[in-house]
Order: sequence, then C-alpha cells, then structure tokens
Amino acid sequence: MISLLQLDWPLVFAVLSIMLFAGLVHGTLGLGFPMVATPMLAVFFDVRSAILLTLLPTVAVNIASIWNSRHALASVQRFLPLTGFVLIGSIVGAYILARVDPNPFRLVLAGLIMLYLWTHLSGRVPRQWIDTNLIAAMGLFGVLAGLAGGTTNVMVAILIVFFLSLDVPRATMVPVLNTCFLIGKISQIVVLSIVGLVSFTLFYETAPLALTAVLALLFGQRLREKIAIDVYRRILQGLLVVLASILLVQFFY
Repeated sequence: MISLLQLDWPLVFAVLSIMLFAGLVHGTLGLGFPMVATPMLAVFFDVRSAILLTLLPTVAVNIASIWNSRHALASVQRFLPLTGFVLIGSIVGAYILARVDPNPFRLVLAGLIMLYLWTHLSGRVPRQWIDTNLIAAMGLFGVLAGLAGGTTNVMVAILIVFFLSLDVPRATMVPVLNTCFLIGKISQIVVLSIVGLVSFTLFYETAPLALTAVLALLFGQRLREKIAIDVYRRILQGLLVVLASILLVQFFY
C-alpha cells in the first residue's frame, strides 16, 4: 500500500498540484476530479496506487458538490435506479481492481468513448431507444459506469454518454453525476478495505489532499455559472477526447 510519508518533497508537491488542478476542473464543470487526477497521478505511480490516493479526496469533492447543489434531491430521485445500478457495477469493478491488472480496461473505456463521440457527431445517438427504454438504459449505463469507475476510476465518460443523449440540463445532470461518483467511491472503499488495500493510515495521510481539492473546488464553483451551456457541452466533449487519448497512450505505454 502506498504511503505519502515515504515520498520525496518534489513528488508530494506534484501530487498536491494535481489535486488543486483536478479540484478546480471539478468545481468549474461540476465533474471530472477522478477523470483528471487519476491519469495525471498514473504518470508517477501505478494505476492502483493512483486510485488509492484519490479515494478520500474524491469523496470529499463529491460531498461538497452535492451539498452546494440546490437541485440535488429532485435530480437524484428522478434517476434513482441509475444510482442503484452504478452501485452494483462499482462493487464488481472494485473486486476486479483488487484482483486483476486494470490496465486492459483502459482500452475498453477509450473505445467506448470514441464510439460515443462518433455516434454523437454523426447524429446517430440512440436517443429514441433510451427515451422509450429508460430503465433498461439506466441499467446498462449504470453497470458499465460502475465497472469503469471501479477498475479505472473514470465512470464519468459512460454517464456523460447517457445524459448528453437525453439532453439532460446541466443543473440536473451535475448533482446526479456527483451522487453516482460518491456511491461508487464509497463502495470501492468498502471493497478495497475488505481485501486489505485501504486502511485508516491512508485516510490520515490523504486528508490534506482532500482539503486541497475541496478548496480548489469551491473556487472553481464561482466560475461555473459564467460558462454558457453550448460552451459547457463542447468542453465536456473535448474532455472525452483528451481522456480517450490519455487512456490509449497509457495502455500502450
């Protein structure tokens, strides 16, 4: 298990800087903390260690995001089945992370992202199927998102496919996304604790990282309302392209 106390100060500073940047992105866009932090941390650590370092910071960021959302309760009630399916997928994904090398799942996730971008840009997104089979769609996307979050720490790519296909407003999408992230992360912590990869020492050492991330989040939230909806959607799509590229590079590297 990784220990921050054993790292050199330059590396500790790099980790803190990553937390600041990822927290700022999450505060500005309403999502993206593990999506940004995990690939950047994986430059210095293995994937499993990068995920362990983001456990407590991600929980703190998600709780802060939900707490500051006025639309959280109504949004989550509408998509409650989705959160249940995310929980199932996250539990399975966390067990896979504990037992199997998660690197191959990067390739699968990158392929799903690129498939979505192609269908979205070509106008072939299955909107009608999702609208008429909403519960089934929640089950499919929820389990896939949970698996992706449990193994690669990046469930947001799958969930964005679902919500953008439904044209869900940002005020509704962001609280649901953060609730799914929180549920997935808590279940991941429980599973990894059972198999011995998480301890109170890890939480103690990463508490300053969580505080750093939340402070950056609060600053980013002040910028969020200044971003227009169309610009917001383009940024999300751009992030998907960047994410897929990073996953592919890391997989083959």
